[in-house]
Amino acid sequence: MENEILERIKQNEEKLEMIFVSVEKTRKYIFWTMVVTVVFLVLPLIGIIVAIPSFMSTYSSLSGAGL
Repeated sequence: MENEILERIKQNEEKLEMIFVSVEKTRKYIFWTMVVTVVFLVLPLIGIIVAIPSFMSTYSSLSGAGL
């Protein structure tokens, strides 16, 4: 009886280790997905916010010249 319990505990520990490895891989995948999302979505938005005043001033100067 005791040997069965010890064997089941050992099996549970092995399965738990496999689950831990899987969870860590998933965590890393989610992290890198978030990094890529920030790079391809948020940074261009910041660039647009910085560039719009420059475009507006150029457009205003062209409008004032009668073009």
